[in-house]
Amino acid sequence: MSSLALRPCGDFRTSYKQDNTIFETKTIRRMAIIAILVLCTAPLFVDGYVLTLCIQIAYLGIAALGLNILVGYTGQISLGHGAFFGFGAFASAWLNTSFHIPVFLSIPLAGFLTMAVGMMFGLPAARIKGLYLAIATLASQFIIEDFFARADWFSGGSYGAAAEPLTMFGFAFDTDQSFYYVALFALVTMFIWACNLLRSRDGRAFVAIRDHYLSAEIMGIKLNKYRLLSFGISSFYAGIGGALYAHYLGYVSAEGFTIFLSIQFLAMIIIGGLGSVKGTLMGVIFMVFLPEVLESGVSVLKDTDWGNVPMVVDGLAYIKEMAIGLVIIGFLIFEPEGLAHRWAQIKNYWKFYPFSY
Repeated sequence: MSSLALRPCGDFRTSYKQDNTIFETKTIRRMAIIAILVLCTAPLFVDGYVLTLCIQIAYLGIAALGLNILVGYTGQISLGHGAFFGFGAFASAWLNTSFHIPVFLSIPLAGFLTMAVGMMFGLPAARIKGLYLAIATLASQFIIEDFFARADWFSGGSYGAAAEPLTMFGFAFDTDQSFYYVALFALVTMFIWACNLLRSRDGRAFVAIRDHYLSAEIMGIKLNKYRLLSFGISSFYAGIGGALYAHYLGYVSAEGFTIFLSIQFLAMIIIGGLGSVKGTLMGVIFMVFLPEVLESGVSVLKDTDWGNVPMVVDGLAYIKEMAIGLVIIGFLIFEPEGLAHRWAQIKNYWKFYPFSY
C-alpha cells in the first residue's frame, strides 16, 4: 500500500532538462527509432512512384523546417523562401560544374552560400517588422528570380543548369532507390539538428523574440543578432533542400522557383503548425499528397456520368488550382494551430482516457 501511495500519478517533469527533451517518453523514442528503421526498408516494398513522393517530402521538409524556424519560432515573416530554395539548387550545381567540387561537398556549401544571401536580405529585419518585412522579403523573391534569368554563368539563364548525381566512393546515387537513403539521412539529420538548436540558448532567444521582443531586449537578448541569425538558418535549410532537389532531378530551371512555391512553403507550416518541428513534417506530407488525392478524385469523377459535362470538367481543373488557398483558409478558420495541435489533442485524449475531460 505504501509503495502505491508514493507512486506519482501523472506526467511530472522535475528538471529543465526533462522539460526540453526531444522525446517526451522512452516509448516515443523507441517508436521513432522503429519508424526510421521501417523507412529504411521502404525501397524493398514500395514502387518508384511512392519513393518519388517520399524523396519530395524529404527535400521540401528540410526547406519548410527552415521557414518554420523563422516564422514559427522567431516570429518573422518571409515571402521569398522559394527563391532561396532555388538559389541553393543553382548554387550546388554551379559549384560542382564550375569548380569540380564533389556533390557531397557542394550540397553543404550551397547551404552556406544561401545562408549568406539570406542574411543579406534579412538585414532589414533589424529595423522593420510585420507588413513592411513581408514586403521586403517579397522583393527578395523577385530580385533573386531576376538574377536567375540574367546570370547565365550561374543559372544557365533560360536554358537552366544540369546537376550531376551524388557520387560517393565510386557509387552513384542516381536512382530513386539509392537517392531515397540520401534524402532520408539528410531529413533525419537536419530535423535532429533543428530540435537541438531550439533547445539551446539561441533557440530560446528566438522564442523570446517571437513572444515579446521588448521583454526579450530588456532581458539582454540582442534582437538584431538573433533576427539576422534566424534568417541565416532559415536560408541554410532552404539551400540544403534546394541542393538535394537539384541533384535528384539532375536539372534545374528558374521557372520552378516562383512566388507560388514560397506560398506553398507558408501553407506547409501553417497547416502543420507554426512553432512545431513535427508539425512541419505533417504539413509537408499533407501538401505533397493533397494533389495526388485531388487527382485521384478527379479521375474517379471523370469515369462517372458527371465526367461528360464540360462545366464539371472545367470546374474540377479550377478546384485543383484553388485547393492550396482553400486549404489554408480552412485551417486558419477551423484549426489555426495546425495538425500538430490536433495530434496532441488526440494523444491527450487517449492518454487520460476515460478521464479525458
